[in-house]
Amino acid sequence: MLSMYPACFFHEDNGYSVVFPDLNWLSTCGDTFEESMEMAVECLAGYLHTCQMDGDNIPKPSKLSDIDPQAIAKELDPDTPMCESFVNMVSVDVASYAKEHFEKSVKKTLTIPAWLNNAALEKGINFSQVLQDALKAQLHLG
Repeated sequence: MLSMYPACFFHEDNGYSVVFPDLNWLSTCGDTFEESMEMAVECLAGYLHTCQMDGDNIPKPSKLSDIDPQAIAKELDPDTPMCESFVNMVSVDVASYAKEHFEKSVKKTLTIPAWLNNAALEKGINFSQVLQDALKAQLHLG
């Protein structure tokens, strides 16, 4: 399912800053418009995926016409001089993006004593699951 949120793009000396006012001022940047758009998609996907995984409420997106980038810029920093700015919709299929970028498995090779390997195989232990569980516990990731 496609998720779409308005984002304010601010053209600055060193590229573009991007702010999602509906998502707690979530922001990113890029050296070019194309790079800033790619970063905005990644940022949006990461935020929405994390909200879904944590069971957090996801705010509804505002209408494109309801977003004033100059007002947003002033709210973020009243002393910043005005720059070229515009609002653009950023869209992403969160499930597809997460599957490709966040949930991709990585193969690891490890060495254990033969007796430990044999004992684990006899018990039908899933080595990948044990390693994942141990790493999560060690890293305090739940």
